[in-house]
Amino acid sequence: MLDDAGFGVPSTFGGVIPTNTMDALAETGLSYTNVYSTALCSPTRAALLTGRNHHSVGFGVISEMSTGYPGYNSIIPKNKATIGRILLDNGYATSWFGKDHNTPDFEASQSGPFDNWPTGLGFEYFYGFVGGDANQWQPNLFRNTTQIYPFKDNPEWNLVTGMADDAIDWITRLHQIDPSKPFLVKYVPGATHAPHHPTKEWVEKIEQMNLFDDGYEALRETIFENQKKLGLVPQDASLTPWPSDEIKSWNTLSDDEKKLFIRQVEVFAAYAAYADYEIGRVVQAIEDIGETENTLIIYINGDNGTSAEGGPTGTPNEVAWFNGVSLSAEEQLKWYDVWGTDQTYNHMSAGWSWAFDTPFDFFKQNASRLGGIRQNMVISWPNGIDDKGGRRDQFMHLVDVAPTILEVAGIAEPEEVDGIIQSPMEGTSFAYTFDAENADAPSRHRTQYFEMFGQWALYHEGWLLGTKVTTMPWDSSDKAIPDPLNGQTLQLYDLTTDMNQTNDVASKYPEKVKELKAIFVEEARKHQVFPMDTSGVSRIAQQRPSITAGRSEFVYTRTMTGLPQGDAPSLLNTSYTITAEIEVPDNGAEGMIVTSGGRFSGFGFYLLDGKPTFTWNLLDLERIKWEGQDALSPGKHIVEFDFQYDGLGAATLAYGSESGLGKGGTGTLKVDGNTVATKKMKSTLPTTIQWDEAFDVGIDTLTGVNDDDYKPPFPLTATLEKLTIKIDRPQLSQADIQKLEDAMQRASD
Repeated sequence: MLDDAGFGVPSTFGGVIPTNTMDALAETGLSYTNVYSTALCSPTRAALLTGRNHHSVGFGVISEMSTGYPGYNSIIPKNKATIGRILLDNGYATSWFGKDHNTPDFEASQSGPFDNWPTGLGFEYFYGFVGGDANQWQPNLFRNTTQIYPFKDNPEWNLVTGMADDAIDWITRLHQIDPSKPFLVKYVPGATHAPHHPTKEWVEKIEQMNLFDDGYEALRETIFENQKKLGLVPQDASLTPWPSDEIKSWNTLSDDEKKLFIRQVEVFAAYAAYADYEIGRVVQAIEDIGETENTLIIYINGDNGTSAEGGPTGTPNEVAWFNGVSLSAEEQLKWYDVWGTDQTYNHMSAGWSWAFDTPFDFFKQNASRLGGIRQNMVISWPNGIDDKGGRRDQFMHLVDVAPTILEVAGIAEPEEVDGIIQSPMEGTSFAYTFDAENADAPSRHRTQYFEMFGQWALYHEGWLLGTKVTTMPWDSSDKAIPDPLNGQTLQLYDLTTDMNQTNDVASKYPEKVKELKAIFVEEARKHQVFPMDTSGVSRIAQQRPSITAGRSEFVYTRTMTGLPQGDAPSLLNTSYTITAEIEVPDNGAEGMIVTSGGRFSGFGFYLLDGKPTFTWNLLDLERIKWEGQDALSPGKHIVEFDFQYDGLGAATLAYGSESGLGKGGTGTLKVDGNTVATKKMKSTLPTTIQWDEAFDVGIDTLTGVNDDDYKPPFPLTATLEKLTIKIDRPQLSQADIQKLEDAMQRASD
């Protein structure tokens, strides 16, 4: 299974960017034009892996936003085994390469449990990253459950090639050992999820093609005309209007904006082409072992629509978007020459995202618009497909993949796994479409619900009922709708005559609206969709299960690396004190005491030229630093950083208010009880620090929080005897609570 993470180009690029591997597979197999996802990455992957709807397996949203409700807890239940586990139990070797993001955020540390890691979900071998995205130059990378650093001392290394190399090695090694053993490879590149990190040679190839010089609106028209030539859209079809109130028209942009935006999209396109090329190498490895004819290859281009989280201007640092910070094009030009390198965590202008979702509109996260949920797919199986080069237009959802694989493999759904009675798969096999005689057969998947962040839709026999989009994906502020089921405008489309949602007929067919809404309610109840929640990024700051839950003191006595953010002490929106008891050798000391995050946000407490230093990296836009004036003398010392937070903290979220987040405070650096530096921070990070970097003690893995001060790994050369972190979370007074309750009441009136 080739699941191109984070990128959906509905139907086709229309010949704009070469996808040679996908095209080659289509020539020997089938192209599918009417395939749907959930509108978000790991929820789609959960559906694909299990054959059940994403809420049915706890993935109504990504793990970092999980809640306690069954449909949203990010825990795949034991009565819904994955396709990996089922094939493993039937004699297959199973592997997973690349993006995971189906391990709960709060179970991603080395203390486990590991039953929700890929290796615990039925995949014997895992090589990839556990979280939502990763720096492709210095990823937080694991082999099985052990962190590895193949990029160390190799600045040209890139994960897109690295995972292809590892997959090829695994396939070849397995075949050499036991040529008769069947295998499953789940291959999930980080491309084209942010950050967009292609190699220089691929950027240069795309630059030379001058594909984007006329802007995103012209690109949209080019794609649309190519799709008509290919017969993918009707000749009389039209596009929905350009959203000029949200995304500026190309001809209104400044020269700086045009220059930057072209750079952004060329890097993005290079990333897409690069990933497709490396997928081709993996496919070639199957040819090299002589197993192409009898191998089912499913190439799914995306697990959601193209991402618009970079906003109208894009960003050099996606972490900034998650913290509600956007930059103008003029500000971003600072990174122009290093765009796509390890100096950026980059994303492109949403104008390109809108264009790449042609002939549809809107983006990833939008569950009621086809631009958010429509994908394309190619399947190759020379021994099992007799209509080579054919096309299939039947409605399908990625929940259908697992039952299709089982039918093709001749394996029945298990009634029990590990003694646990299994819930039936909810998808519908589309293996019937492999036969030429069924090329135009009616779809066997007739009804499908969609829901993401309170936006919802219902497909039924050619009709699509959905909520009107009122908030763009880059809008990180929460605009909660008290009643998502009844409090939104509904739109109705007849997809049999209006394939890209240009004509809302809700007012013409009120009874059909009523009928489809009733079906949605029935499906939502069946699959754990309720209660729907329209809140967004602020959910990241909500409390959830963690090994840190209820703890206010953390003690470390030796070097430790790789603790993910979900299981590390959080210093956001709170007061805290970090105390390190160290012994400096006779020749002085330097190095990292404790750090969390990296180049794109985080903090570090370290000795620099022997001087105690504490740095807060605020989104690679500002670094606030407290420094001692003198190097520590040989012997024992206590160095301390104390921060007193001025806000009410995350507790305000329980009252629908973000007012407690991101406030300022005062930091004080002490040596042996004496204050050596005091500085005020006007604001702090409200939501998250860099999620693909770890909490490290005594060393700094991956990237550093201040490149001007040190280069990782920067090990501490003093002896760390004890490191203590004490957290003093703000407590709401009765007066605070009353004000918040009054504000919440006013907002609902």
